[in-house]
Amino acid sequence: MDGSAHREELRTTCAYCGVGCGVLVRPDGKGGLSVRGDPEHPANFGRLCSKGTALGDTLSLDDRLLSPRAFGADTDWDSALTLVADRFSCSIAEHGPDSVAFYVSGQLLTEDYYVANKLMKGFIGSANIDTNSRLCMASTVAGQKRAFGTDTVPGTYEDLELADLVVLVGSNLAWCHPVLYQRLAAAKAARPTMKVVVVDPRRTATCDLADLHLALAPGSDVALFNRLLAAIHEGGALDPTYLNHVDGFEETLQAAQAQRAEVTDLPAEQLAAFCAMWLRTEKVVTVFSQGVNQSSSGTDKVNAIINCHLATGRIGKPGMGPFSVTGQPNAMGGREVGGLSNALACHLDLEDAGHRALVGEFWKAPAMAEGAGLKAVDLFRQVRAGRIKALWIMCTNPAVSMPDADAVREAIAGCDFVVVSDVTARTDTARLAHVLLPATGWGEKDGTVTNSDRTISRQRAVLPAPGAARPDWAIICDVGRRMGWPEAFDFTTPAQIFDEHARLSGLAAATAGRDFDISGLTGLGADGYADLAPTRWPVTKQGSTERFFADGRFFTPQGRARMIPVTARAPMARTGPRYPFVLNTGRIRDQWHTMTRTAKAPRLNQHLGEPFLEIHPLDARALGIAPASLVAATSPTGRCILRALITDRVQRGQVFAPMHWTGETAPTGRIDALVPGVVDPLSGQPESKAAVVALAPHDAAWFGFAVSTGALTPDCSYWARSRVTGGWRAELAGDIATQDWEAEARRLFALPHARCQSVADPATGTARLAFLDPDNRLLAALFVSPKPVTLSRDFLAAQLGQVAGTPLSGRPGADMPDPGPVVCACLGVGLNTIGAAIASGQATTVAQVGECTGAGMTCGSCRPEIAALLAGARQVEAAE
Repeated sequence: MDGSAHREELRTTCAYCGVGCGVLVRPDGKGGLSVRGDPEHPANFGRLCSKGTALGDTLSLDDRLLSPRAFGADTDWDSALTLVADRFSCSIAEHGPDSVAFYVSGQLLTEDYYVANKLMKGFIGSANIDTNSRLCMASTVAGQKRAFGTDTVPGTYEDLELADLVVLVGSNLAWCHPVLYQRLAAAKAARPTMKVVVVDPRRTATCDLADLHLALAPGSDVALFNRLLAAIHEGGALDPTYLNHVDGFEETLQAAQAQRAEVTDLPAEQLAAFCAMWLRTEKVVTVFSQGVNQSSSGTDKVNAIINCHLATGRIGKPGMGPFSVTGQPNAMGGREVGGLSNALACHLDLEDAGHRALVGEFWKAPAMAEGAGLKAVDLFRQVRAGRIKALWIMCTNPAVSMPDADAVREAIAGCDFVVVSDVTARTDTARLAHVLLPATGWGEKDGTVTNSDRTISRQRAVLPAPGAARPDWAIICDVGRRMGWPEAFDFTTPAQIFDEHARLSGLAAATAGRDFDISGLTGLGADGYADLAPTRWPVTKQGSTERFFADGRFFTPQGRARMIPVTARAPMARTGPRYPFVLNTGRIRDQWHTMTRTAKAPRLNQHLGEPFLEIHPLDARALGIAPASLVAATSPTGRCILRALITDRVQRGQVFAPMHWTGETAPTGRIDALVPGVVDPLSGQPESKAAVVALAPHDAAWFGFAVSTGALTPDCSYWARSRVTGGWRAELAGDIATQDWEAEARRLFALPHARCQSVADPATGTARLAFLDPDNRLLAALFVSPKPVTLSRDFLAAQLGQVAGTPLSGRPGADMPDPGPVVCACLGVGLNTIGAAIASGQATTVAQVGECTGAGMTCGSCRPEIAALLAGARQVEAAE
């Protein structure tokens, strides 16, 4: 007994998306944590998604960066930090402050973000600090500032449950924000009169909840909401009293009336049905996410949505308003401290001289930046051009996640001096660094994050920092001190940084009339900060405010909202004979960003284990692309090889691919290599949903599937590897046939002497090999075929380290039922298990499937897929 069961649980916050779920954690006595949802946290009330549930599986140290490294060799902190400070100082002295840049992350804590921005914008004297949040929510920031005067989220999560109509625009909520989806699903189940509309070119898992799915043409959201605004006027649904607080109505209405709704490609009856639902429903919330933001007209899309809420006065009241859901755990906190290159702390404007003076005086800053810095895409272009001489990348992987990713990778590789702070050296970006600085990760970090509905939560340290790892804020402050500003960066705890941030917010609110005000949290002290409960801003000494704008008071100079005339613009990249398909990119259910954390949890790799391309059946047939074959996707900026997933979830002429895979996990699956660096002219956010590509079958000479207790080192034209319990698995394909598969397998597995069982047929090009230890336990296996390999993958992976029975069969025996591919990641429930429950007649609803198998009963993220299986079974019964 190690006593871990009796240790007190600690409240902290999930490491993933912007929902900001509270979690309760307890050390398990083995270096890890037990994790469960916090029933008292207002974001999730105990719910967790598959990723949050598996947080405890991601804490192994096998890939952690545990010591500073300089030019490939381990070094000490003093030497590393002196090197960084000296190289940045020299570049500034020789080439000016704009010769250096920081690229930071929505995964930093607010305290990390705050000191990074203070150092760059107030002391180095440049605004060349941008964040990967530019890739996910910059258009929302720009749109809200145009409409409201500040980047203000009007409502709260509760509004989704209080609404009578929820419109989800460009948001696969079921997979990307599963806990919010479950809250919405529960509200709809309790109140079946609630309606849900999904606006998305692709039929996603979220559509399972929808009363209406509007599969509009990519990029045509503005046309849809312009049509809605015109219908609001025609149907007498305007709120004249509220419009007394709004400027720009007439011009905006004229622009909307001039818009042709036909560009949406939606049937007239669907448009009419949507408008009728909106007009007759007072309590309506419009939720929007990356499908709106990641567009060359993303800011206009945001304003088209806001226009409709302003025109009807349906904003800032319970169950009403536009609502942006963010993708990262602290994208909102980054916005609050001025994390974007065109912003200042506390929602102040960098290009406003009065705001600059206010912050500069507060910071006692010697060199305030005087204008906006480089936004992410332009920043890396300047790195490539050689104008950025020193670059510090913190807690992000731009060599994979940026558009035109191959060019960004080349830019970083060619930069004079690159520093990367991260938890691991095994990322595409970290491998390009001159200096690597080991940072603490989730479970070790201490600070705050802000979620999508303005709730500030504590992320608390429950595990010791491994090796020499240090918090990001401490690393940044140490560099600031070494660059000559010891007093400005003399923080010794994150509580001190938070207090300075809170004091500045009160000054910004009182002097500049800003929305962000947490002055009520000043003076907490170490104990008050340690005990800080989830708190939604604004919070002053007089109290807090739940919602904004119901009273018609805004943060523009006139104190009035602004409706913005907008007209739909097609995506910048246009299809044609050479590139006839539109590529949509996004996330999948069980992975997050570039998988640095989630890929460490075997259960999260089981559902969708390799990069894939969704393609419509008729398009696949026309191109000769078979199910599970490989597809080469080519754009003007790059090339990928992906597994074909043939489905009518996508429309003809459109394809979808996830953005998670990297050079570490599937080198040909780096999907952002296909995405051009086209951006919204106002927000600078890339258009990641509408690249153009050409497709062709990738005719491999052989296909393979491998499992191994040790790390795999593939060397072939296509490979994708992932962790499983007890080892690794990999999908393989090669362009040149191998004559000696045993020799190739021994090299692949690094098993030169292990006993080998094999069956091969050179005539058909098939081979099966299993490697065993002296105790007859399975060390590795390789299956090769001239066509995609068919076998029970999960079964074979589960045999690793076990006494071998008949591993070369690739399937369980008759006495061992095959559960099939995993559907429920939380409990490992397979497709065949669920299918058997349905076929038995014992499970005719999602709830009954849960009762029979456990699937869908933990986080609920797989419920839409279970519902689809039930619907498919009913269709078969009807056909019979």
